[in-house]
Amino acid sequence: MPMSATVIGALLGLGTQMYSNALRKLPYMRHPWEHLLGMGLGAVFANQMVKWDAKAQEDLDKLLVKARQANERRYFDDDED
Repeated sequence: MPMSATVIGALLGLGTQMYSNALRKLPYMRHPWEHLLGMGLGAVFANQMVKWDAKAQEDLDKLLVKARQANERRYFDDDED
């Protein structure tokens, strides 16, 4: 998964830079270092999104466990009646 996120991010960065040059009617590869920078930033962005998604899923699982436990205490505990 991280390798595919890196490749997708790099392609996103490259595509963004080429699209920017096309909109301004400049040669696609006007400054090659800008493409490398865009690819690097895109790869970092995509990998951070994968990490953020995994962390969000982990936090959601913890909250669901807490909610399930709270509901079980509320509805299935007969100690207080």
